Amino acid sequence: MKKTVWAAATALMLTAPGAADAQRTDLAAGQAAAITPAERQQGQQANAGIVAEYGGAMSGRTATYVEGVGRRIATQSGLSSNPGAFDVTLLNSPVNNAFAIPGGYIYVTRQLLALMNDEAELAAVLGHEVGHVAARHSQSRQKVAQRNSILGALGQLAVGAVAGNSGFGQLLGRGVGTGAQLLTLGYSRKQETQSDDLGIAYLRRANYDPEAMASMLDALASQTALDEQLRGDARSTPAWASTHPDPGARVQRAAQQARQGTGTRNRDAFLAAIDGLLYGDDPKQGVIEGQSFLYPPGRVAFTVPQGYKMQNGAKAVSISGDGGQAQFASAAYDGSLERYVGAVLRGLGAANAQPAIEQTRIGGFPAAVTTVRGTSGQQQVDVTVVAYALDARQAYHFAIVTPAGRGAAAFEPMIGSFRRMTAEDDRAARPRYLRVVTVKPGETIQTLARRMAYADAPLERFQVLNRLGEGDAVRAGDKVKIITY
Repeated sequence: MKKTVWAAATALMLTAPGAADAQRTDLAAGQAAAITPAERQQGQQANAGIVAEYGGAMSGRTATYVEGVGRRIATQSGLSSNPGAFDVTLLNSPVNNAFAIPGGYIYVTRQLLALMNDEAELAAVLGHEVGHVAARHSQSRQKVAQRNSILGALGQLAVGAVAGNSGFGQLLGRGVGTGAQLLTLGYSRKQETQSDDLGIAYLRRANYDPEAMASMLDALASQTALDEQLRGDARSTPAWASTHPDPGARVQRAAQQARQGTGTRNRDAFLAAIDGLLYGDDPKQGVIEGQSFLYPPGRVAFTVPQGYKMQNGAKAVSISGDGGQAQFASAAYDGSLERYVGAVLRGLGAANAQPAIEQTRIGGFPAAVTTVRGTSGQQQVDVTVVAYALDARQAYHFAIVTPAGRGAAAFEPMIGSFRRMTAEDDRAARPRYLRVVTVKPGETIQTLARRMAYADAPLERFQVLNRLGEGDAVRAGDKVKIITY
């Protein structure tokens, strides 16, 4: 997934206006109510599902470093004075995301970590998310793991489509949301502002530069703008901004809140900790390269039409566009495509469907195709399943949801593009890594950008990665981040 999403899954406490002001004062002083046994249990129940959905937990020196920073900032909240009460996880995900859940569980993705430029910015992001927990900004998240599942999102959609009780029309209009995007919608602008303020207060108490909150928000806004430019979607609103204050105004406000603040940034220690970090898609989970999805573990690939977007999750790839939405995944296969398709439909909630399944060949593969009709409120929809057999043991499928009567026509180019990976695909699916380099005499932003492992917008990527604006320059001896194979 390429969208910038800074989301959190935490617990909400509603208060009267006067009480809310008092609560903000207490929270800013690090006097949040302590983590309760019930909250700890809630977090424990959700943790495994969240970690699995976001590609698993990373280990090693970078993860240990993130854990230390996270625990240091979290103890400023009052939730617990014991650093060991907080479980801080670095997630193996190419999504720009950070969030926290009740019980002391805090998460940040490696992609968002790569966007940061010093330790204080890492503390700012984690402090913001801890602020959501300290303020109890959502009521209950027992189903966090399910809501974070991309496959679950389509499953819930198709269940309702067949059963006739989903909000399909609304979902179709905006595409399948990721779990993190759905969770973002649970926070008001006021709550986001409060969490910014709490994060700044935590920075001060931990002796970090409080201006790190503003610089990190500015980096997020720049990355979002670049992502939109690369997608050719400059008019879209990033998911994290749908309820968050306007990015520019938010940066300005955070800077005002941090005025006259002093503290450390710990840039050198931070850069040393992230040097060598995997960047972008993990080939083990599949790679989105332009309009193609490449999956090295299965040696398969496909291409979506122009104008369609893909989001890669731990369980499925989500595809959305004007013609509808789809997901690509795999399931247990016993050699019968007919039974495979039936199992996919049951997994989508169409347990009573008895469709006619067409056996055919697509792209040289044995394939099976079926479409069932369902209702969604006042609307009818088509749910199409297309399955491919690679051999006697492995099959993959698309599950496609479109307005009734359209079938999968808009997705025909994608359906026909399913293929075995080529040598060119292999080259495109190579892993990328973040490297910290020291600028040599005579090197410029332009010469450094040419070392980036991207053919599209290497200069703009380098500038955003290092928070360099128009007119900025680098000097010999500076440390900068580049992305290489």
